[in-house]
Amino acid sequence: MTLAPEARTGPARAPAPGGWLGWVTTTDHKRIGLLTVGTSLVMMFLMGVLALLMRSQLTFPDERLVEAQLYNQLFTIHGSGMIYMAMTPFAIGLGVYLVPLQIGAPAIAIPRTTLLGYWLYAIGAVVMVAGFATPNGAHADGWFSYPPMADSVYSPSVGSDLWIVGVFLATVGVLLMGWAVLWTALRRRARGMTMLRMPVFSWSMIATCLMVIGAFPSLLAALVLLVVGRADPSVFASNVWNIGYQHLFWFYGHPVVYVMFFPYLAAVAEVLAVFSGRRFFGYKGTVLSLLAFAALSMSVWGHHMFTTGQATNDYYSLTSISLLIPAGVEYFGLIGTVLGGRLVFRVPMLFALAFIPQFLIGGLTGIMVGTPVIDYHAQDSYFVVAHLHYVLFAGSAFGLFAAVYFWFPKVAGVMLSERLGRVHFWLLVAGTNLTFLPMFALGYEGMPRRVFTYPGWSGFGPLNLLATCGAATLAAGMTAFAVNVLWALRKRSLGHHDPAPDDPWGGHTLEWATSSPPPPMNFTPEHPLPPITSMAPLLDLRQRPGEGT
Repeated sequence: MTLAPEARTGPARAPAPGGWLGWVTTTDHKRIGLLTVGTSLVMMFLMGVLALLMRSQLTFPDERLVEAQLYNQLFTIHGSGMIYMAMTPFAIGLGVYLVPLQIGAPAIAIPRTTLLGYWLYAIGAVVMVAGFATPNGAHADGWFSYPPMADSVYSPSVGSDLWIVGVFLATVGVLLMGWAVLWTALRRRARGMTMLRMPVFSWSMIATCLMVIGAFPSLLAALVLLVVGRADPSVFASNVWNIGYQHLFWFYGHPVVYVMFFPYLAAVAEVLAVFSGRRFFGYKGTVLSLLAFAALSMSVWGHHMFTTGQATNDYYSLTSISLLIPAGVEYFGLIGTVLGGRLVFRVPMLFALAFIPQFLIGGLTGIMVGTPVIDYHAQDSYFVVAHLHYVLFAGSAFGLFAAVYFWFPKVAGVMLSERLGRVHFWLLVAGTNLTFLPMFALGYEGMPRRVFTYPGWSGFGPLNLLATCGAATLAAGMTAFAVNVLWALRKRSLGHHDPAPDDPWGGHTLEWATSSPPPPMNFTPEHPLPPITSMAPLLDLRQRPGEGT
């Protein structure tokens, strides 16, 4: 079997520097992807600590563990960190690592630009968090930072300026990385890798990066408007610019939800197919639904503004509910893949299966708040907090962990502990639902979001106590995950491990055809590209007697 021309190494180049210098100056897409994913995980753990502080404050009525201003800073940086610095960059970093491997490319397009994107993101994350070190603390006006509350009159702190700079840098960085992934998927495919032979994950990255390129500049424009308003607060004396900012922000703010969803949905699809022992069901329909979903995502932003009186409610409600159609196609694909399969319940499969019902709760409650008559009641209540976290944690984060457990052997060349993985899974399932399910009831009963305490007579105490117990369970689960990863990496560094097979799961896609970890140019004469005849070329080989050896 010969190597496709696109996968052959080019002319000899000077050897890349080693050690830490090799990592910070690398143009290897795999290293850039790992830097992005690793930084995202660090930010996720840091933002989780902030969440525990908030939950501790809300455990009992009239609590004074932290005061109002610090609480405002905690929820602002927690929300900003999880969206701008954790879930979104992780999704793009996963694409940076995997897409060239899945399409048989030797490298990513514009690698130096990709590296620049990572460093802009990493510097932005540090700058945003550095606001806590300023005299008046970090930014305190929410991850959305509506004017006029976020202007220099009401938020004069340096921490607010650092928040703007940090978010701007991180957004530009993710935008550059997204452009590189899209260019790679469209223009760097190996011979035989037609568009309709690309894996579901690579297709999800195309849809994701289209939304990044289409929507993220709107956030940059909103941040520029905020800077102008902070320099001249009279700008926000007119409601035109206050509402204009909201339109700019939410034109970004809704598509970014799907940027934090599509890659994790597709990771779940890959896991379900492999551990069901069959091809992904409804491949073409799912590809079409991803593209339709991405297009529709650019038309629904106004449902975040129903209660402003400045949005056309009927139109935005119609487009929001229309998302049910492509979402339903994707769900049928997931369920159809599992039905009739020979299921193997390894840790990646457990996370993938839990994703399906938990994200469904987030999706269905999203349709509820996309209906004006319900949104008027639920707006700015804990119902919205519960909905958001069922989307991004009960849904996307479970897809994230399915991806980590699935691809970790490929990335690191060593397996994660199955026992610790199961502990992590069950603690996360229990903690997620104990934490966020009570918030639906709290919101329905009238508890507003973004309040640092509540009176004893409100009746909110028991459900908040239950949510805090759930948060502690989540913390225990995340500790098990951290121990699992660090222990596996330590064993590898000391040589006290059995190397993982190149394909421990019986994968379907091209990344499993190369060594673990993959070599610098991805494929070699020892690990060549197999014939590409469908979106599951390795499954094709195994189903043809005599060709899979």
